[in-house]
Amino acid sequence: MNEAELKSMIENILQDMTSKDASKKSDDASSTPTTEASTATVVEDKVLPDITKIDLRKQFLVPHPHDEKGYLKMKSYTPARIGTWRAGVRYKTASILRFQADHAAAQDAVFTDVDPELPKKMGFLETQTSCTSKSEYLTRPDKGRVYDDEMIQLIKDHVKMKPKVQVIVGDGLSSTAIEANVPDIIPAIKKGLESYGLGFEDKDVIFVKYARVGIEDQIGEITDADVVCMLVGERPGLVTAKSMSAYIAYKPTIDMPESNRTVVSNIHDGGMPAVEAGAYIAEMIDKILKAKKSGIELKQLENSQNN
Repeated sequence: MNEAELKSMIENILQDMTSKDASKKSDDASSTPTTEASTATVVEDKVLPDITKIDLRKQFLVPHPHDEKGYLKMKSYTPARIGTWRAGVRYKTASILRFQADHAAAQDAVFTDVDPELPKKMGFLETQTSCTSKSEYLTRPDKGRVYDDEMIQLIKDHVKMKPKVQVIVGDGLSSTAIEANVPDIIPAIKKGLESYGLGFEDKDVIFVKYARVGIEDQIGEITDADVVCMLVGERPGLVTAKSMSAYIAYKPTIDMPESNRTVVSNIHDGGMPAVEAGAYIAEMIDKILKAKKSGIELKQLENSQNN
């Protein structure tokens, strides 16, 4: 089947879906969430609409449901793929196309690098772990946790030593997450820290290419910072490729327990928005500085004070 025949087949499928949907619309259709048919339109230049723009919380494909309102209420709480229905024993066309699109976005997030203009535009110090390629980064996590001697010296020469707060931006497993959130979250963290009499300069923010979370421990030892906050792209899934987390630690050291990290996760436009997360991270940094503890030790301290 050539490209023209494939396009023709897709158009016929979508037109058939649209006509079937029109025949069963009810008076309250204007309040009905997005359906497969209503969004599957063909434009004149033969380019289909971006299927990833459909909100999975509102997409409803089940015909003649026993309890539609209950179904939609359940879907409103999760972007999970429920209520997708089927064609025989197979998923419907819209479900398959969306799955493939989300899978492709996740792969792109992992296998592409952060736009090199981003750290330059933000004024960050650019560094790279001992990994020499994306392939090595994915297969050798240990190398993503350490610098070579040249990078260590670069940090010592260009970053303020013994700061109250050291901020790191690491690409991690999602370049998409960094590009989507960092331009908004860095100003939000700075603004939040100002209210606590704290702060940092953009030129002291360390951008780390091929970064694993553990690199913040070595940076903590190099800079002798009181608190290190690392923003890193998380492993993408089929819900979003834009999720970022903040790993915050009090005086981190190499090989310290993972339980010593305080984590703020699910930072993306469908979870905790970047600006809101920035304010919360600033609050956590102030709390960690005052308690001189982070992670489970901070939680235990808070529990003891509350009892």
